[in-house]
Formats: sequence, structure tokens, C-alpha cells
Amino acid sequence: MSLTTLSLETLAPILANLAAENRAFMEVYPGESDRRQAVHTVYGGAHLFKAESTGKLGEVALRSLREFAPDSEALNTILAAGWEPAFAEKLYQRVLEKLTREPIEDFRLDFEDGYGNRVDSEEDGHAVQGAQQVAAGFVAGTLPAFIGIRIKPFNEDLRQRSIRTLDIFITTLVNETGGVIPPGFVVTLPKVQLVSQVTAAVRILTLLEGKLGLSHACLPIELMIETPQAIIDRHGKCPLLEMVLAAEGRCRSVHFGVYDYTASSGITAAYQAMGHPSCDFARSHMIVALAGTGVHLSDGATNILPVAPHRGDGLALEQIQRNQNAVHAAWLLAYRDNIHSLENGIYQGWDLHPAQFVVRYAAVYSFFLQGLEAASGRLKAFVEKAALASLFGDVFDDAATGQGLLNFFLRGIACGAITEAEALETGLTLDEIRSRSFYKILTGRRTS
Repeated sequence: MSLTTLSLETLAPILANLAAENRAFMEVYPGESDRRQAVHTVYGGAHLFKAESTGKLGEVALRSLREFAPDSEALNTILAAGWEPAFAEKLYQRVLEKLTREPIEDFRLDFEDGYGNRVDSEEDGHAVQGAQQVAAGFVAGTLPAFIGIRIKPFNEDLRQRSIRTLDIFITTLVNETGGVIPPGFVVTLPKVQLVSQVTAAVRILTLLEGKLGLSHACLPIELMIETPQAIIDRHGKCPLLEMVLAAEGRCRSVHFGVYDYTASSGITAAYQAMGHPSCDFARSHMIVALAGTGVHLSDGATNILPVAPHRGDGLALEQIQRNQNAVHAAWLLAYRDNIHSLENGIYQGWDLHPAQFVVRYAAVYSFFLQGLEAASGRLKAFVEKAALASLFGDVFDDAATGQGLLNFFLRGIACGAITEAEALETGLTLDEIRSRSFYKILTGRRTS
């Protein structure tokens, strides 16, 4: 007597349709990407960028650390972090090492808010100059791991200027490098409001690639969400996923613009801040809409800069104290903003001044180091569960979750917060960690 009523023949059309729908779903939601994500993007006026800018900005960051937080105890006190002394010292040394070795992970030559509106001839010249400096940095090996340009938005007032700057910059860059686009290069499209703006950007980049003899889709983009209409459109829907899909695989990340967003929401300048509830509303939409797509998210910047109000030699004691108070207060604010982003699952943000690098790395490193033990235990248990399933021939279909756990360590190692030796506590080998793929780890253990 059969235990089932339904035959495979009866189920075949249902299963075929379900398989097709599952495959379509996985194409849109492949899970977390194993690509490296920068912990910050540094924005600077395009007219100011030089091939050696990364190193010089790093020197400014180091001077700020040494002047205003000369040791781990001082930094611990400034940030009101309450770290144990040994932990504070380990973190301080790693921040110091990072500022010496790789102070900037991602830099954006800004032709928008950080640049302003200039006469066409001037912007043309700066587009050429910026591209030449990027090319020179590429040859000299002085560029950060990620670099790109932020063009003007594709609205009616600025779209032609935006496209012209993009064309001049890419054309000059390709001519200077002999047809090579530096690794990690990206074009930032700000104030995206319409899917059609993304479609237009993709078509323009495709034309440039074809005309310049570049490989297709070698020019990726990132989208900046800076208006309420990008969160909820005129139809009452969240258009973020549709915008990403319109990029046809070019969209690497989506960034949140705090101050334009809050201003567009009718919030006055005195209350425009990273921690405003309206920003959490927008971030939540970004996180939910793009979860599982493999697109990286980035938060905005703290706009209170750690800049001393008094400069020069021979300052009075009162002026020195005011300098310390100003820098320390700005550091504490930025540190708390950065921690808030990290706790909400956004691992990248903007920095607008080199002195902000100090607390960017202090926040990122404390986040990863404090979560290290728990994350090691979770990943180790997960790998053992996957290995057991493989041993008995079961299908282990939760690789996306495993990739998410692995990404904690990949992010921590990439930015210098976690050492490879510390990551070995997960039970993984260095080769497995360096593969950056939980699926590859699982496959390797299945066949070994």
C-alpha cells in the first residue's frame, strides 16, 4: 500500500514552476557579497585631489591623534568607552598602525556638494586634472583600495553638466592609463529620485565603454539616496530595489545622504543629524529593501568636524583647552554615530576630514574586537553543522547565513581590526578564510 497519494508526474508542473520561481528569486537575492567593503568613503573637492593626497591626509590624521589623544587612556576617556585598559591599548595600537599603513580605504573626487557650481571651462579643467592625478596615483601605487568620482545629479538643471564631466574624466583617465580603469573605481550618482536616472547612467556608461574600447560593465556605479522620494515614490512604493535592478549588475553600493534627506523632509538645520529618527526610518527601508542582494550599504557623515578653533604657536592655556574641547566633542559625536551605524548593520560611512579617521577606526575596531569571541563561536558551530550535513550527504542550503557570519571576519581582517590569527579561532584555515566564500569552504570540506 502506497504511503503517498500524489505521484511525481502529478507534482511535476507544480515543482517545475516552483523551481523557476526559486531560481528567479536567487538571481535577485543571491545573499551577502564576499567583495571587500570599505569602512568609509572620504569625500574631497575634485579640484583639490592629488596623486599623493592619501598619504598627506593620513599624516594629518596621525597628528590629530598624537596631539589630542596621545595614548590609549586618553582616547578611552574622550570616547567614554569604558574599555578595560588592556583592550584599550590593543585597540589604540591597531588604530595607530592603520593610520600609518592605510589611512584611507575609499576616496571620492567630488564634483557635487564638495565642489559647487563653477563655470564650464573651470569644471572641464578640473575634470581633466582630477583624471590625470588619479592616473598618476595609479602608476605610483598611491591610490587607496577604492576610488571614484561623484558627479552632479541627473536632474533637469545639472544633467548635461554631469554627463560632460563624466565623459571628460573617463576619457582623460583612459588616455592617461593606456586603457586601464584602476581597480576599485566607481562612479557615484547623487540624489537619485527616479529609476530612469539610473537607466540613463547605465546607457551612458555603456556608450563610453564601447567608444573607448573598454570591457562591458567595467565602470560600476553607486547610488546616493538623499530625498524622501527615493524611499517612498509617488506610487507609495519603495523604489530602491527597482533602482538597483535598473543598474543591470553595475550597482556596487547604495549610500545614504543624511543632510539633504533631512532638509528635504522639512527638518531645520539645527536638528539635521545622523541620529535623527527620520534617518533611522530611511536606513531601515534601505536595509530591508536591499537585504540579500549583495549590494553594500553606506551611511552618511557626521558634519561636526574635529577642527581646533585656534591655530598657531604660542596659544594661551585657555585657547589650548578650547581646542581640546572642540576636537574631543566632535570625536565623541562621530564615534557614537559610527557605532549606531554598525549596530544597525551598516558597515560603511562617510568621512569629511582626516581627523575623523581616528574615531572611524576606533569605532570599527571596537565593534569587531568586542564581537570577536561570540562571532568565532557562532561561525565555528555553523561550520561544524555544515560539515556534518555534508558527511551524511545532506544538502546544506543555508550558505547565505554562513557567508554572513564569514563576512564579519572578512570585514574585520580587511580593515585591520582582526588579525588572521584571531580569525583561526573559528576553526577555519587561512586558505578557507582567504577564499572569501562560505560556499567554497563548504564545497572543499565536502570533497576532502
